Amino acid sequence: MNIRRFFQCALQRALGRFWGLSMTKKIILVLLLVLIPMAILVGVWFISIMRYNEQYGKALRNTSVISEFSLDFKKNYDYKIYLIVAGSKSYSSQDPIKDIREAKKIVAEVGKMTENEQSRQIIQVTKKYMDRLQQYTEQIHTNILEGSHYDENKDIWENGIQSITASIQENILKLLYYENLQGVAVYNDMQTMTHTLLFVSILLFISLFIFAIIIITIISKTIVKPVLDLINVTEQAADGNLAVRADIRNGPEMKALGYSLNVMIQKISSLIDQVTKEQTMLREAEIELLQMQINPHFLYNTLDTIVWLAEAGNKESMIQMVENLSEFFRSSLNGGRDIVPISSEVRHISSYLQIQQVRYQDILDYEIWISEDIESYLIPKITLQPLVENALYHGIKHKRGLGKIRVSGKKTGDSILFTVEDNGIGMKPERLRQVKEGLTHHHEDKSDFYALYNVSERIRLKFGSSYGLKLYSKYSEGTKVEVWLPLMKKNQPLS
Repeated sequence: MNIRRFFQCALQRALGRFWGLSMTKKIILVLLLVLIPMAILVGVWFISIMRYNEQYGKALRNTSVISEFSLDFKKNYDYKIYLIVAGSKSYSSQDPIKDIREAKKIVAEVGKMTENEQSRQIIQVTKKYMDRLQQYTEQIHTNILEGSHYDENKDIWENGIQSITASIQENILKLLYYENLQGVAVYNDMQTMTHTLLFVSILLFISLFIFAIIIITIISKTIVKPVLDLINVTEQAADGNLAVRADIRNGPEMKALGYSLNVMIQKISSLIDQVTKEQTMLREAEIELLQMQINPHFLYNTLDTIVWLAEAGNKESMIQMVENLSEFFRSSLNGGRDIVPISSEVRHISSYLQIQQVRYQDILDYEIWISEDIESYLIPKITLQPLVENALYHGIKHKRGLGKIRVSGKKTGDSILFTVEDNGIGMKPERLRQVKEGLTHHHEDKSDFYALYNVSERIRLKFGSSYGLKLYSKYSEGTKVEVWLPLMKKNQPLS
């Protein structure tokens, strides 16, 4: 009873003091009771966003650093060591240790920033692989300096170096996957935190609304309208309309409250816009990276073929090869334009196939038929070439004997249909299902159908899900890829 009476007396004294305050002090007190929770919420929101942005930035930077690692590291390094062992190139001219140092540098940079335990474990294992690869390479160099040792060096190349480079390549892909996974996890946590804070904000605004109604019945009618205006603003903001602003013109105290509320809404809006902008920029960066990755990595082999033709005295073929290579890269760059006429894309794939036919004359034949009435329409640059390259490397090269690639294009209704077809090895049903799923959904390992995914993703982002790729394949018979695009001419905006 004494405790209850104590609290009753304390409450009465507090109310008495409140009624004894001036109007300004009452409003100040009410403002404090209103703004403190809101300021705490904004502070928690801001600190959480900054923390998640930092984590997300680290994951993004790690992904960017890993992307500097050549996806052809294994092929290039194995071939470089092969040339050294075979005696075609000197050890000093190839300098394979430089490749290892660069790879170690990339892995070390990721290790400094990563917060993913699985990534750290992969980095430790990869470092050991690289140390072992360096030992094998130095052993080959030592054997060469001591004398022949050809058989021993060949054994090291076949059973040591190729196995180690395969493991390094696999670990780098795993590292890229886990860093991307870390970014997705941070993004999901950020989304959950945002939803939670929005829910808390709604509850807070409702509570403040009820509190304001009570105060309106107590405080002078001169502040009723400004308070109602503020309540209206807070309700709209709670419903998601962050463009609303308070417009209080009477009373310095209420003006200050309106200004503070506007600042708070602006901060919330800025934070949401910042998160949205960062996600958009990330997506654009990913697409740009994908577009860069589809540029062919065959320059070295093409130049090597040109040298071979020159040494053989085949002047006309060498000139044609150089012209085709020049046209290929001219079409690839195309003044920096992302959308090009279909005729330009046809020249691009034609020059590519002519180059490859010289290199694979025993296994490659091709045919290009494009309807003349579609040549003036537009197409995203480098759309067909990755599909042709995919048909060559994953279809024709795995088939015995001569293979053929057919490229065709025609108008179909209000769309354009391109077909890239080969009579290569084709795909088994399970593999076909896996590739089809990988065109539209995340897949743990899409490295061997990266070109298909890239083209499909670019078309979908530019024109919508109604357009893209359709894939058909039968094992031992071949593969056909259909590319569906909208009819689009110069200066016509994307729908």
